[in-house]
Amino acid sequence: MGNKAVKQSEQILLVEDDPGLRELLRDELEDAGMEVDAVDSAERALKQLQQGSPDVVISDLRLPGMDGMALLQEVRNLHARPAFLIITAFGTISQAVEALKHGADEFLTKPLDLEHFMLSVNRLLETRRLRGEVQRFRELIEQDSFHGMIGRGRVMQVMFDQIRQLARAAGPVLVAGESGTGKELVARAIHAESSRAGAAFQAVNCAGVPAELLESEFFGHEAGAFTGASRAHKGLFDQADGGTLFLDEMGEMPMALQAKLLRVLQDGVIRPVGANKEHTVDVRIVAATNRNLEELIESGDFREDLFYRLETFTLRVPPLREREDDMELLAARFLERFAVQLDKEVQGFTPAAMNCLKQYGFPGNVRELENAIERAVTFCHGSQVDVEHLPSRMQDQQRPQIDTAGLDNAMEQFLDGPILPTLDELERRYITYVLEQVGGNKRRAAALLNVSRRTLYRRLDEEGDQRING
Repeated sequence: MGNKAVKQSEQILLVEDDPGLRELLRDELEDAGMEVDAVDSAERALKQLQQGSPDVVISDLRLPGMDGMALLQEVRNLHARPAFLIITAFGTISQAVEALKHGADEFLTKPLDLEHFMLSVNRLLETRRLRGEVQRFRELIEQDSFHGMIGRGRVMQVMFDQIRQLARAAGPVLVAGESGTGKELVARAIHAESSRAGAAFQAVNCAGVPAELLESEFFGHEAGAFTGASRAHKGLFDQADGGTLFLDEMGEMPMALQAKLLRVLQDGVIRPVGANKEHTVDVRIVAATNRNLEELIESGDFREDLFYRLETFTLRVPPLREREDDMELLAARFLERFAVQLDKEVQGFTPAAMNCLKQYGFPGNVRELENAIERAVTFCHGSQVDVEHLPSRMQDQQRPQIDTAGLDNAMEQFLDGPILPTLDELERRYITYVLEQVGGNKRRAAALLNVSRRTLYRRLDEEGDQRING
């Protein structure tokens, strides 16, 4: 079989002692573009496996000498384990089922249906390819990744270092940043880097819980404490005891609850709703906000003493527009993920699409970028994401500066005739003008005109305009 730096086609190892069937299956596989090593025994198959690992091993269960089950055991010990397809006679189906339990991927019975055989082989190859893509994606994510956050630029490396330092402290942390920057990921990283990593991490969105239920959600309640409280409920502080409690959208917390939270931060005690006694908890608070808490203090919507208690350790998460070094890296990682999830052959971005992403301000930050890439991969039918696959708000910034004076002159000359042009004639003239403005690039012209390229090509064909090539 031999080692190869790059596989040009799928590698198949066929183990069959029946020479007629062996040649028939080899021909079928090679006709499908696969490279096949065909041998008549498990011993010869093992020699081939010492030279390299194929994508699929196809083996008869009954072989002279070592049988297919023993070969399966050897294959399972390979570092890069290939898929394993068993061929068996009717009388050995029970053994084939046993082989499935021991790691075989599929079995077929003799006499073989060649169409079914090829479908099975292709299915195993596709499954193996997808698994490889998932593994490659995981490896990519692990590179330049810090607890799920991706960034190799200086801004993010500084923040990662701050997280490590804050994790060693004991006090509450205030995480500030715009919506979509990944504040919860920061909170989880602080927890994971701290001595509390083995305990619970609990998260709550203060804006997502009705005000009347917040106290019960935070501190728990006793059975019968209020209408509908049929049994006792353990609150978030008790659930996070020994660990970390992440309070997202801190600026939305009601003033009454802010006072009780301040007491927990100062004394470490809580009282469930309806309880007669207090008890202590050991919880580290990490709070996050995308609002200016100092402005909320001035408007009377946030307690000043709670703010100063929280802001002892403040960490600012940078917006995406400040992470120019990471834009391409993030986009590539998201593309890898969604290409695997959506089973697409998308491999990258055109220079125009990447330039479009880099120029866009991303008010929604990393979350907006992630959503944009998911949309782009969904609508992309080729190997590269182009501008037309991105959301229209991103395409709009790519619109060229049209020479409106030139357009006015062109239209004035066109209209200055004895017969008024038809609507179709005006449309064709405008399309021609736009194409001239973008240097004949039909892809950009279609984006500017807000039509598909197919529609643009059809309009040009109707006009018979072959003067400008995209």
